Amino acid sequence: MIKYLFRFFLLITITFLFSCNSNSKNTTTYFGGKIINPKSNYVILYSMEKVVDTFFLNKKNKFIGKIKNAREGLYYFKHGVENQYIYIEPNDSLMLRLNSWDFDESLVFVGKGAERNNVLIDCFIEGEKDGKMFYAYNKLNPTNFQKKTDSLLNLKLKTYNNYLANHTEETSGYKSFLKVALTYPIYARIEKYPIAHSKYTKNKEFPNTNANFYKHRKFVDINNDTLMYYYPYSKYISNFLYNTTYSLGHKPMVNEYSSKFTIDLLNTTNNKINSSASKDAILKQTVIEHFYKKSNCDVNEKVFDEYFKLSQNKQDKDHLKKLLDDSKYVLKNEKIFDFIITDFDNQEHSIKRVIKGKNAFLFFWNPEHSSPLYISSRMNYLNRKFPEIEFIIIKTNHSNNDKLKKLNIKTQYYINKESKANNFLTSKMPRAIIINKKGIVTNGYASISSNKIFKQLKELAKD
Repeated sequence: MIKYLFRFFLLITITFLFSCNSNSKNTTTYFGGKIINPKSNYVILYSMEKVVDTFFLNKKNKFIGKIKNAREGLYYFKHGVENQYIYIEPNDSLMLRLNSWDFDESLVFVGKGAERNNVLIDCFIEGEKDGKMFYAYNKLNPTNFQKKTDSLLNLKLKTYNNYLANHTEETSGYKSFLKVALTYPIYARIEKYPIAHSKYTKNKEFPNTNANFYKHRKFVDINNDTLMYYYPYSKYISNFLYNTTYSLGHKPMVNEYSSKFTIDLLNTTNNKINSSASKDAILKQTVIEHFYKKSNCDVNEKVFDEYFKLSQNKQDKDHLKKLLDDSKYVLKNEKIFDFIITDFDNQEHSIKRVIKGKNAFLFFWNPEHSSPLYISSRMNYLNRKFPEIEFIIIKTNHSNNDKLKKLNIKTQYYINKESKANNFLTSKMPRAIIINKKGIVTNGYASISSNKIFKQLKELAKD
């Protein structure tokens, strides 16, 4: 298989890519390859959250691009709904080949910079396999769990040392990153162990751990801005912050978090994370995630007040203010007011007429904040599970583009700029409104990502 891949890349004539002069002050880095079964006609390269460039596929589904004066460090590329990380150095000539039907497992690199990135893909795939083992590990007592993680970490460090011994030319930046890629997924599992253990053993108390259980905390770096967009690193930070907050005296929580816990988590983040940019991003993510987990319009404003006090990002605060205001606009136990929705034949309809005499679930979405693939999958599942409920999907960006694939077009609508629905959709965030046959709102801000949605729809279906 590997030999075939190398022959393939020779056929696409990349010899010229290796003529870059590494001693030149102005560097040119090449990034390209071939996508089998492409999901779109382009690949986007990011540095953190900033787009570096967009590379379009040709008729043979190949692409090639130049990056002038690329900085060394972590990047990621996106194709369709999938993405993967790469580590780029100036003058690299990095070529990839992947099949979008088996994105990560099929991904392989050749060219200058390929070996270090193939190792990172191996780290990712091994990490996925390791994750499955932790389903069993999490049921172990702390002593046996620690034995398993210590053994696994020793294997990761052996891999790390063997690679460095055979690749003495690697930069200090890559060495540090490789160590993170190998070890932080394990550290994240250690931080998650108390809550995972209580969940799987159905214990209402956390297990007792000794001081040595979190020995990794002595040398981990929780304030590396350049890694905050690297999932294994950000997952560790998240698990660490939650675990630290639980240690303040909170009991295990599963379906939703108490307002007291959320406020404590916001303050833990404020105290532990130094970078204002990373801190503000985590604070906002926490409030949004916990808001949607509750899946209702009964909002405890103390959480938002604490967030507004701690965050320094005015744009984020304005956005969360709109979310809070939206939640107050359509209230439980009140009749739904009328507004206009438009079908994809551009015919306008009164929402009251569309749902008259029906148990209805109105889902509002915007491509800016929602994944079409996730929405289609989730809504189809809910529709099959509750066939007696009328599911209406309404796009909120005033456009008749972006129909959701694999969903009945007759249940899809959008709102125009004049619709009164805009009054409760100012944040552009997804929301669902549950309405019974009498036109009474039973939930003004439901969430399709919350586990509570099943109970809410089951109760509606009884009417």
